[in-house]
Amino acid sequence: RIASFSSGVFPLASVSLRGYQLVGLSTINMPVTYLELENFKSYGGLQKIGPFRSFTSIIGPNGSGKSNCMDALSFVLGVQSRALRSSQMKDLIFRPPGKSRTKLRASAAIYFEHDNGETTKFQRTIGSNGSGDYRIDGNVVTYKQYEERLGEIGVLVKARNFLVFQGDVESLARKTPAEFVDLIEQISQSVELKKDYETALKAKEEAESSTLFCFNKQKGMKGERRLLKEQKEEAERFHDLLEQKQTMQTDYYMWQLYHMEVERKERETQLEELNTELKDKLEMEQSHTGVLKEAKKKASAARRATQTADKHRIEIAGEVDKLEPSIIQVEEEIKNFEKKMEQDRKQLENKKEQVGKHADKLKDLDEKIVEAKDTLTDLQQEYEEAKRDAAPDQVTLTHEQEEEYERVKEAAAAASVQPRQTLAKVNKQLESVRARAATIATELQAAKTRKAEVNKEIGDLTERSNKISKNLQDTEAESKEYERQLRAATEESQRIERRREELETEIEKLNATLSEVRDDHRKSRDEERLLQAIESLRNHFPGVMGRLVDLCRPTQRRFNLAVTVAAGKDMDAIVVDTKSTGIECIKYLREQRVGTATFLPLDSLHVPSLESSERIRAKVSQDGRFRLAADVIGCDEAIKKAVLYAVGNTVVCDDLNCARELCFGGRGGQDGAIKAVTLGGAVISKAGTMTGGVTNEDSNRAGRWDDKKVQELRDKKEKLEAERMELDRDQTAGRQSMGGRNTRIEELRNNYHSLKSKADYAASDMEFTRKQLVEKKILLKSVDRKLPDLERRLQEAEQSIEQLQTESQRAIAAVRASENEHLGPFRDATGLKDLQAYEQATRQSRDEFNSKKRTISEHISHLEQQKEYEANRDLHQPIERLEKRLKATEDKLKVSRKREKELRKEVKALNVQLEKADQTVQKASEKEGELEEEAKALQKEFKEIQSERGRVSKAVTAEEAALERLRGKLHETLQKARVEEVELPMLGSDDSPTSRTRSGRAVAGDADEIGGDLEMESESQSPSQQSGPHTQNSLQMTQFSQENNPKVVADKNEASKLDFSKMRADLKQRLNDREERKVRKDFEDHKEKLEASIEGMAPNMKAQEAFTAITEKLKDTGADFDKSKEMARKATADFQRIKNERSKRFMDAFNHIDESLKTIYTDMTKSSKHPLGGNAYLSLDDTEEPYKAGMKFNAMPPMKRFRDMEQLSGGEKTVAALALLFAIHSFHPAPFFVMDEVDAALDNINLRKVCNYIQQRSQTDFQCIVISLKDMFYERSQSLVGICKDVGTNSSRTLTLDLTKYDKPEGEKKGRKRSKVRPVSEGGPQKRRALEPASPAASAATQ
Repeated sequence: RIASFSSGVFPLASVSLRGYQLVGLSTINMPVTYLELENFKSYGGLQKIGPFRSFTSIIGPNGSGKSNCMDALSFVLGVQSRALRSSQMKDLIFRPPGKSRTKLRASAAIYFEHDNGETTKFQRTIGSNGSGDYRIDGNVVTYKQYEERLGEIGVLVKARNFLVFQGDVESLARKTPAEFVDLIEQISQSVELKKDYETALKAKEEAESSTLFCFNKQKGMKGERRLLKEQKEEAERFHDLLEQKQTMQTDYYMWQLYHMEVERKERETQLEELNTELKDKLEMEQSHTGVLKEAKKKASAARRATQTADKHRIEIAGEVDKLEPSIIQVEEEIKNFEKKMEQDRKQLENKKEQVGKHADKLKDLDEKIVEAKDTLTDLQQEYEEAKRDAAPDQVTLTHEQEEEYERVKEAAAAASVQPRQTLAKVNKQLESVRARAATIATELQAAKTRKAEVNKEIGDLTERSNKISKNLQDTEAESKEYERQLRAATEESQRIERRREELETEIEKLNATLSEVRDDHRKSRDEERLLQAIESLRNHFPGVMGRLVDLCRPTQRRFNLAVTVAAGKDMDAIVVDTKSTGIECIKYLREQRVGTATFLPLDSLHVPSLESSERIRAKVSQDGRFRLAADVIGCDEAIKKAVLYAVGNTVVCDDLNCARELCFGGRGGQDGAIKAVTLGGAVISKAGTMTGGVTNEDSNRAGRWDDKKVQELRDKKEKLEAERMELDRDQTAGRQSMGGRNTRIEELRNNYHSLKSKADYAASDMEFTRKQLVEKKILLKSVDRKLPDLERRLQEAEQSIEQLQTESQRAIAAVRASENEHLGPFRDATGLKDLQAYEQATRQSRDEFNSKKRTISEHISHLEQQKEYEANRDLHQPIERLEKRLKATEDKLKVSRKREKELRKEVKALNVQLEKADQTVQKASEKEGELEEEAKALQKEFKEIQSERGRVSKAVTAEEAALERLRGKLHETLQKARVEEVELPMLGSDDSPTSRTRSGRAVAGDADEIGGDLEMESESQSPSQQSGPHTQNSLQMTQFSQENNPKVVADKNEASKLDFSKMRADLKQRLNDREERKVRKDFEDHKEKLEASIEGMAPNMKAQEAFTAITEKLKDTGADFDKSKEMARKATADFQRIKNERSKRFMDAFNHIDESLKTIYTDMTKSSKHPLGGNAYLSLDDTEEPYKAGMKFNAMPPMKRFRDMEQLSGGEKTVAALALLFAIHSFHPAPFFVMDEVDAALDNINLRKVCNYIQQRSQTDFQCIVISLKDMFYERSQSLVGICKDVGTNSSRTLTLDLTKYDKPEGEKKGRKRSKVRPVSEGGPQKRRALEPASPAASAATQ
């Protein structure tokens, strides 16, 4: 067997053992020590596998029996056979080749070591017949006992918290939220309460339903009792209101009559006094009339005299006013002449003063001219001294020589023009060539530099292009994947959104339709009560079908009005099945005092014969303008008879002309006259009468079918809105959860757009880079072509500079030769050797001299011109002109003063006359005033007398009119009291019926007077009922203006017999008009309220009896309701207790697993590059009752953003699932953990992380048994169980290898050499090193 292992069947030689002594291994508890199998699946005979360490790996080739070992562990720990790849127990027994399996028995057992060192043997056996039993330490026990004993050591058989089958990790990562919840329920054992939860929930719902039934029953009876109580109270209020109305009316009429009687007496007394006073006032008015006339005559004569005197005064004043403007004009002329003379005198003085100063001014100018010439002479001398100082070694030129030098210099300059131009041209060309050469040199250097830069940029762009191309490919691949996911998610969202838009559109259409509908029909209070009564009739009498208008409907909307008019009032009739049902309904309505209604009993209705209807239908069916009214009404066959009764053989026509043609055109035939109705509502009866026009009532009745349609639209709208709310609720729920649809789409869209933008940017960058690369290559070629040309141009420019420098020297020599031809003789004549040096030395002095000389010369010229002007001026002629003008002005002034004096003398005489006229007017005015005052006093006295007479006369008229109105008002009030049958108390009455009548006319014993009064009452009522307002007013004028009119006398006698002693004191108080109107309004308002309350009441006289009966029934239902309430309370308490316990178990497990998951996943993903590790968490959809909703599992590997589990790689999913498995194991942890090839989907990095975690955990708190085929995994275990196939017996054989023997201390590791050293996991120290055997023999020896 060892040889078969080493020959390759079992590749143990490839294991690399690490020499490292694990710290604390001796203290680690190893609960499962051995696994004992007998004829179990592929294990023939009795085999004992072990011992198992804290971290044991089971390895072997495919088909050797590793999974059967896993099944054996599962089987002995209570897992059912159907979960072990077998359909029945017999399939688990070993099948030896060539032997019958039925004679064999199988068993599997584990040895469990407790903390105190004791060992328990758990065993399951299978008999040859397939029956099995459970054993503990060799004793047979029941499955329940076996399960409980396993539970005591932490092994939960149902939750399977100790084992992970092959594929469980992948299935865990793919679990749905509901499956995750089921898993947590199994782990937390809250599933044990599921059945109790459902039973308690059902009991709670049944109890609540029973309670609701009792409550509704009690509520219905309470409602009926409350209704009867209201009816009883309404009847009582009805009687109270009638009494209040009678008392209020009596008080109201007595209050009016009392104040009328008091006011009548007062006004009659007042009228007598006013008539006496009026007589006195008329006599006084006549005596004062003559005296007033005489006083007015005298005042008129005085007024005329005053007017004459005043007219004379006005004429004199007018003459004075005419002279005033002339005086003012003369005064202004005098002022102007005086002002003008003053100005001329001042000018004359100025002119004379100027003549005296003229000689002094000429003398001063001469002195200034002499002074300026002296200054010029001094300036010439200073200039000569400056020349000598400036050129002491040379001959100094005189003024004449300097002028000669200027002429010679100009001639030399003219002669050297041509050579100078040639020199300037050459110098200009030289400068241009030098600048061009410098530019070319700069361009050449720049081109060389640019060439080097372009070569570098081409290299950078090429490298950048390659990188961008690679990134673009990766981005496009990722973008396509996101686009696919986004398209799928978006299509689902768009489907929902389209449906929502369709709902919005339909709802908007319905809203628009409903907004256009005019709800003109308003149900009155009586109609609402009738509808309630019909509903009540349906509940009490099964034969009641409802109103005809509710049971039928026109086939088209345009027939609504025609059908309404054709059926008339029968459309509001109630359809019943039999005549007896109708009679019972009438009795019920009468008892309830609801109102009146018409009933149509189907068993006794007379309808037109079928033959007559068919004959009319056959005649009108040929013309589309006519149709039978019964044919345009849709209804059930059961009520067809009621429809035929309502409309008969009425024909519906399109318009009135068609109706005329039908009724009067001979279409009736043998059926006689036909009733026709138009679509507009016009009717032609069988008798030939025509009725047209539509009332509001007809329109409202015709619109009732539209109300049904509106209600249907509203119902449809409510359904659509409910569907829309459901969509919104789903969308909101999806938005609230982390994995919601909108969140998912938004995340995919953001990722896709981000990648798309990144790809677009990369493509744009790639295109830009390529363009830049092409441009740089073109630029490089251009620079390469440009360099030889620049070098050639630079060489040509340098040659041109040399040639131009030679030409410049020749031009300078020519200029000097031309100047020497003219300046040489002058130099010889003056003895100056260097003219240029002399000119430079004296230039500044000469320039200053010339500038100052020019200034002084200009000043001298100005002074000479001014002197010449002053000498030629004539100053005496202006003086003569001013003296002549002054004399003429003085003559004019004398004339004006003389005229002023004459005008003032004339005005003075007129003022004397005006003063006399004023005195005359004043005297006349005083006399006139005296007479006027006298007349006014008389007039005032007369007006006062006349006003008093008018006041008294008006008062008399007003009193008479008031008395007349008061009599009419008294008569009208008494008349109303009779009509309204108001009881008025009479004098001498004792409140007996014989002494207090409703008419208020008389007391008992006055029979004759009563008869006469009644006859008068009938006579007075007749004209008032037949005439209008004007007739009534004229009648009152004729009847009540005379005091002895029979009616006035009768009303006065009747009012005097009223007994006002019993009136309230506040009603007898005198009130002003405003207070009276308020009291009257209060009475009328109170009366209207009472009448409205009375009219609105329909009391049920039998309500008291019904109220007593329903009260007794209500007492019985109360006890039933209390009993059902107590049962519901108990059921709710039981349900809440079970619910809380189930939620607590679930949430305890969930919270523990969630916290453990975060820690475990962080530890498993932590590394030197990612010291913080990743993040994983669980989230519930419903925290109140989590087991009813779902649970989501999310993981975020290090340095990666949030994604769903489906988007993680296979290794990332496996690591996350393993972390969740370990977290689940930490809740009710089993003492050991068995895993079957959980590392299948892990890469080396993730595998190393999982290995590190299991290795660390196995050293502390749990035993791990793992089936694995990866050396990186099992090389870290403490023991190996090798499984191979025995070819001879066709059974599995095992071999256990203790790897702790090869662990070495840390000190010995450094001194010894190993043929091969494998690195440890990322960031961790080497824990174990092993010698790799050189040959299979060495491997076997090691084993």
